[in-house]
Amino acid sequence: MIETRVAIMGIIVENTESAEKLNSLLHEFGSYIIGRMGIPYREKNINIVSVAIDAPQRIIAALSGKIGNLNGVSVKIAYSNLKNHE
Repeated sequence: MIETRVAIMGIIVENTESAEKLNSLLHEFGSYIIGRMGIPYREKNINIVSVAIDAPQRIIAALSGKIGNLNGVSVKIAYSNLKNHE
C-alpha cells in the first residue's frame, strides 16, 4: 500500500512568462490534483494559484520543487493530518 497525503499548494506567479511552464507541470501531475483555482491580481501584475492534491509525499515534493525552480514563481505547501493508503 502506498501512503498518500492531502495537501494544498499556494503558488504566487510574479513572472507571467513562467505561467505556461507552470500549467504544463500541473498538467503533468494532473492525476494527483483534486482541484485548482487561479486568481489574476491585475493591480499587482501577479497570479495566485491554489492547488489541492492527494499524492505520495515524494510526488508532492517533486512537484513543489519543480514549481519552485520556475523563474519568478514561489510555492508553499500546507499538509492535512489525514493520511490515506492506496
